Amino acid sequence: MKKCLLLLLALNLLAPMPIRASYVVISSDGSVIEEKDSHDVQSVASISKIMTALVVLEHSELNEIVTISYDASHQVGSSIYLKEGQQVTLITLLHGLMLRSGNDAAYALAEHVGGNVATFVDMMNEKAAELGMKDSVFRNPSGLDEEDGGNLSTCYDMALCMKAAMANDVFRKIAGTQNYHGELGVWKNKNRLLAEYDACNGGKTGYTMNSGKTLVTSAQAGDSESIVVSFRESEYFELHKAKHEAFFEQYQEYVILDQGLYKTQGIEFSVAEPFVFLAAKSDQQPFKIVTSIDKNTVTVMVSSGQVSKTQSYPIIKQSLLRKVFS
Repeated sequence: MKKCLLLLLALNLLAPMPIRASYVVISSDGSVIEEKDSHDVQSVASISKIMTALVVLEHSELNEIVTISYDASHQVGSSIYLKEGQQVTLITLLHGLMLRSGNDAAYALAEHVGGNVATFVDMMNEKAAELGMKDSVFRNPSGLDEEDGGNLSTCYDMALCMKAAMANDVFRKIAGTQNYHGELGVWKNKNRLLAEYDACNGGKTGYTMNSGKTLVTSAQAGDSESIVVSFRESEYFELHKAKHEAFFEQYQEYVILDQGLYKTQGIEFSVAEPFVFLAAKSDQQPFKIVTSIDKNTVTVMVSSGQVSKTQSYPIIKQSLLRKVFS
C-alpha cells in the first residue's frame, strides 16, 4: 500500500515543473510569514540531505561505525572522498553530509541505516508524509538529478522538513557548525550565511543543473526563530539575510509553555514541544491565557487582539511539575 501511495504521489509530481524563483519564510511554530510561489514543485538538489540527516538521527546512534562500500565511494558530485572499506563514525559522516554536502556520505549513511538505499529512501518518504510534506517525493539520499527528476519538493515542504530537523538537538548543532575538526580532517560549512550573519544558526545549500540554486537557512534572535527556503534565487544568501532581518524587526515569538510537566486546576498534563505564540511587534495588546479541561485533555488558548492560538494536551498522572496555572 505504501509503495502504491508513493507511486501515485510520484505520478502527480510528473506534471511540468515551473522554472521560476520561489521562497517562503516561516516562524518556528510553522506560521507562514511571507511566500512567493512556495508550493511550486521542483528538483531540490542537496537540501534533500536535511531529510537524510533527520532520518539517520532518528534510527541510529552517533558512535556507530560505518563501513564504506564500493558504491558509496564511487558517488559523483560533492564528496568527502571516502574510500571503499574505510570505517568512519556516523557522527563524522553526518558532518560531511551537512557541511560539505558529501554525496558519498549520504549514500554510506543510507546503506548503513536502511540496509540498502531503496529501503532508506522509503524511510525518507514515510517521514515526509508524517511531516505533512504533501508535494514531495524522494528518490535518493543525496539530491542528485535523475532521469525522472530526482528529489522533488516545494519551498513550503522543505521549510516543514527544516522545522522538524531543527527540533533535533544533534541536527541543530551540526547544521550550525562553521568548522568541524574530525577524524577525516577539517571541514568548513558551505553555508556562508553562518559566517556572515550572526543570527544564522543552521542551513543547507544545494545546486544541480535541474534545480538551480536552492538554500535553506534558519536564524534566531532571543526566543524568535525563522526559517527561509528559496529556489532559483540568484542572490540567495542576501535574500535570506534580508528575510530573517525583516522577520525579527516585525515579529516576536513568545514561549507560552516550554517542554515539560504542568498543572492547572489540580490536573496534570505534559507538553512535548514548546507552545510558541507569534505576535506582531506593532500589536501592543496584552496576552490573555485561558485553560479548559475535558475528560482526557487540557486545552490552552492564547489571544492578543484579533490573533489567537490553541493547543491541546493529554492529561497525565505525574508528581514532577514545571509550572502552575490557576
